[in-house]
Amino acid sequence: MDKIDFYLQASIRENTQKSYSSAIQHYEIEWRGLLPATADHVAHYLTDYAGVLSINTLKQRLAALSQWHTEQGFPDPTKAPIVKKVLKGIKTVHPVQEKQAKPLQLIQLKQTVDYLDQLIEQSKKSREHAKLLRYTRNKSLLLLGFWRGFRGDEITRLNIEDIEIHSGGLNCYLARTKGDRALNGQYFQVPVLSQLCPVQAYLDWLMISELTTGVVFRSINRWGKISPDALHIDSLIPLIRHIFSEAGIESAELYSAHSLRRGFAYWAADNGWDIKDLMQYVGWKNINSALRYMKSSQNFQRINID
Repeated sequence: MDKIDFYLQASIRENTQKSYSSAIQHYEIEWRGLLPATADHVAHYLTDYAGVLSINTLKQRLAALSQWHTEQGFPDPTKAPIVKKVLKGIKTVHPVQEKQAKPLQLIQLKQTVDYLDQLIEQSKKSREHAKLLRYTRNKSLLLLGFWRGFRGDEITRLNIEDIEIHSGGLNCYLARTKGDRALNGQYFQVPVLSQLCPVQAYLDWLMISELTTGVVFRSINRWGKISPDALHIDSLIPLIRHIFSEAGIESAELYSAHSLRRGFAYWAADNGWDIKDLMQYVGWKNINSALRYMKSSQNFQRINID
């Protein structure tokens, strides 16, 4: 790989690269489509999977095909009118309500943290260091993820060197976020709270783990050895569901890492946050993104948004 290829790859998120590669493989191998494709071929591809794959998945497949043709210097067939009309027709005939993670309520967060606190104390008394590490990490992950409204991949990419501790809380820096198209990076303030404090939970995790550099949240084996690598994004949902299940949260299988983000949005709406303040705090760039995470847009009908 030469330098140009290296930087081209770096411009695309790792998860996006994997999903695009999988999409191209599906088109070529599963559907036996030819590349470069014509607009008619792409339209037939969409119709063959209409009602089978979700609209979002079909859009992702189109994005992958579009990128492939652009990178190879071919005309982009996905922009043709027939493709757009077919996709619109599929949306009309196969309307599907978008699945969203179940939001974590504050009372459920407290129930889970209380449960983890009990396990932490038990682990200290029994001197089971591996368990102490896991429970302390999990507590910090949940509280930091909830109170900052982080996305799952943002949680896994937090670095100790990019978190500044001060009297009022934490100042976190992420070099890349979903809405940061220009890759300018973004700072996030994390407040000190009297209860369910994310700052104290983070400090406790650093103290117990003795970590001073690198990613914040990592896997831990049964003997208490901490991995040098970050928790994999694919392991985050099973981990969160396991924590909630053990803590006695009903229907734990309906939760995901996004439950923390949606849960915070619910809490903020219930506590009278202005939607513009919420968007700025969480990092949403447009109101439609914000309203998707709210119980109802009626919460903000009387707010003037300019």
